[in-house]
Amino acid sequence: MSGWVIAFGGILRREVLRFARQRERFLAALVRPLVWLFIFAAGFRSVLGLSITPPYKTYILYEIYVTPGLCGMILLFAGMQSSLSMVYDRETGAMRSLLVSPFPRWFLLGSKLVAAVMVAVLQVYAFLLIALIWGIRPPLVGFVAVLPALVLAGVMLGALGLLISSAIRQLENFAGVMNFVIFPMFFASSALYPLWRMKESSLLLYHICRINPFTHAVELIRFALYGQLSMLSLAVTAGCAVVFFAATVVMYDPAKGLWRGKRVAG
Repeated sequence: MSGWVIAFGGILRREVLRFARQRERFLAALVRPLVWLFIFAAGFRSVLGLSITPPYKTYILYEIYVTPGLCGMILLFAGMQSSLSMVYDRETGAMRSLLVSPFPRWFLLGSKLVAAVMVAVLQVYAFLLIALIWGIRPPLVGFVAVLPALVLAGVMLGALGLLISSAIRQLENFAGVMNFVIFPMFFASSALYPLWRMKESSLLLYHICRINPFTHAVELIRFALYGQLSMLSLAVTAGCAVVFFAATVVMYDPAKGLWRGKRVAG
C-alpha cells in the first residue's frame, strides 16, 4: 500500500506544483466566472429575476441563481485544462514515465483525475468566498454540503476531458475540439437560465439541456449549496462519471483504444 500512496502523492504533488507555478491559470479560472457575476448578472438582474423554484424558498435575483452555474464553469474549464496537460505530456514524452510504471493504468489515470479535481475544488471555494463580498450568501451548511457535489461533478467533467484528450494527437488541435465541447455544454444547460425558460423559447433546446450531463452537474451543486439533494442529478452525474472514466481507461490502453497498433510518444 505504501507504494500506491507514494505514487498518488507524486502525481498530486506534480499537479499542485504545476498549478502553483502558473499563477495566470488561477487568475483566469476566477476571472471568467467573476465577469459573469459582476457584469452580466448585474445587467440581467432587472429582467431575469426568478420566482420561487426549488431549491430556493423565495424570490431570488439572477446573480444568486447563476452562482452554482459559475461553480460548474470553473470545474468544466479545469477539467479541460487537465486534458490539455495530458496532450502536452504525450507530446513531450512525459506520459511515458507515468504509464510504464508497474501500477495499473486505471490507478494512474484516476490519480491524475483526483489530483486535478482537488485543485479545481480549491478554485471553486475561492470563487465562493469572493461571491460573499457581492452578497451571494448561501446557508453556512451549504459550504460543507456542496463539497461532495463539487468533487463528483469535477470527477465527471475531468473524466470527460481525459476521454477527449485520448483522441487528440496534436496540441494544435486541442483548441478547436474544445470549442465544440466547452461552449455547447455550458450554454446548453441550466447554468445561466432555468430550464422552464428554455422550454418557453424552444422545446428542442429544452430537451437538449435536459440530457446535457453538465446540466445535472450544475443542479447537483445548486441543491447541495442549499443543503438539499437532487437524486436525479446525483444519479446522472455519477453514472456519467463512471462511463467517461471507464471509456478513458479503454482509450488509453494501446491494445484497445485509438492508439492500437501505433507507437505512442508518451
